[in-house]
Order: sequence, then C-alpha cells, then structure tokens
Amino acid sequence: MGETGKEEYKIQSFDTETQKLLKTALKDPSNVDLEKVANIIVDQSLKDCVFSKEAGRICYTIIQAESKQAGQSIFRRSLLNRLQQEYKDREELRSRSLQAWICYVTFICNIFDYLRVNNMPMMALVNPVYDCLFRLAQPDSLRKEEEVSAGQRGLTAGDLQRDAPKLPVVYSSPLPFLLKVDCLVLQLHRIGEQLEKMNSQRMDELFSLLRDGFLLQEGLSSLSQLLLLEIIEFRAADWKMTDAAQKYYYSEVTD
Repeated sequence: MGETGKEEYKIQSFDTETQKLLKTALKDPSNVDLEKVANIIVDQSLKDCVFSKEAGRICYTIIQAESKQAGQSIFRRSLLNRLQQEYKDREELRSRSLQAWICYVTFICNIFDYLRVNNMPMMALVNPVYDCLFRLAQPDSLRKEEEVSAGQRGLTAGDLQRDAPKLPVVYSSPLPFLLKVDCLVLQLHRIGEQLEKMNSQRMDELFSLLRDGFLLQEGLSSLSQLLLLEIIEFRAADWKMTDAAQKYYYSEVTD
C-alpha cells in the first residue's frame, strides 16, 4: 500500500472551490457534505486515470480523519455505494467509454489496496475487483491493447515507481508506449497477492484465462503477449520478480 502520511495531493485539476472542499474534507471532514465529496472523487476518477490512482490515498485519508474526528463512516458508506452503482453498470460504462472503464478498474483496485477493516482488505470489494479483472481477461478485451497494456496516459517513470514498487524494470522504461502502463497486468502486480489470499480459487480461474489468452488467442500484439507471459511467471514465482526474469523482460522490450 502506498504512503498516506504526505499532505500533498494531486487535486490541481479541480476548480478552486472544489479544491477547497477536498482540502477541508481531508482535514476537517465533519464540516463538509461527505456524500458530495465521494461523488466528486468518483466522477473525476472515471475521467482521469492519473487521478484515479491518487484517489485511493485521498479516500483513505478522509476515512481515517472522519473516524478519528466523529467515529463515523459516512464517507466510506457513500464511496462504497457509488462504487457499487458503477459496478452494476460496468458493461454499459465499458461500451460508452473504454477510458472511463479502465479508470474505474484502476480506481476500484486502488480502493481495495488502501481500505482496510481490522488491517485486512475489505471482503465486500474482493469479488467486484475479481469480476473487473476477469472482464479484462476476456478474449475481446485481450485483443484491445488499451485494456491489456494501456489506459493510464500521461504517467512518468517516477509515477510508476511510486505506484507499483514491485514492478520489473521494464515498466519504468522511457519508451512512450510503456508510459501508458498496462491496466490488467499493473493491477495484478499491485494487488494480486492480496487478492489471492482472499480467494485463491478465483485467482486460479483468472490465470487459467490468461494462460489460454497467451497460448490460444489470435491477434494479440507482441507487447500484450509479453505482458501476459510476464505476469504468469510473476505469480508462479510467488508474486516476486526474479533477477533473471527482470533482465529478460527488460531486454525483450528495449531490443
């Protein structure tokens, strides 16, 4: 899980009034409409994949502040209700906007990564997160490189290193198409080990799909094939990247 102690948050994309509202929610949540704040964060996350990664940390901070200040969970309840609403409409969302769909997957995975109950991931999010990853692993998604190996435009190598410290060197390469960062594989790098501990059977089923995609799927780009092979080997190595594998995938992409 990423650091949450910093006070700097990437909210510059909002207008002045909204920035003020978010800053107040982060420090003094009892003085703002937390349902409105939750909707603002979700709406922006569906439009901006870079912000959807930052949103997990923002939500965690607001939830912690509200709990300490008032012993309540209005914001968390509002956030989860909105996530559930978007989850129910996920196929419509994907049909309407591939970018919004990828942003949603990024957002819900980040919320899963940050939110804890008794220091454990929230069980209520386990199956929705799995369902989203299963959708990305379907043949029609694997043929769309945006869903396998893109989705989050505008990231830098530094962003990658902060967001997914376990990622191999290949993901921090300055090559332009790698700075888009994959969606499916990046999320598995980030939360795959946690998800497997919560439900190992579904992880087995997901990787069966990924292996079939790698071996049987026609029309996959060489980059998508490389990414699928890398994540299959990553899980086989107990969610760790060996030095040999890191060297191999780095040289394969840069050659």
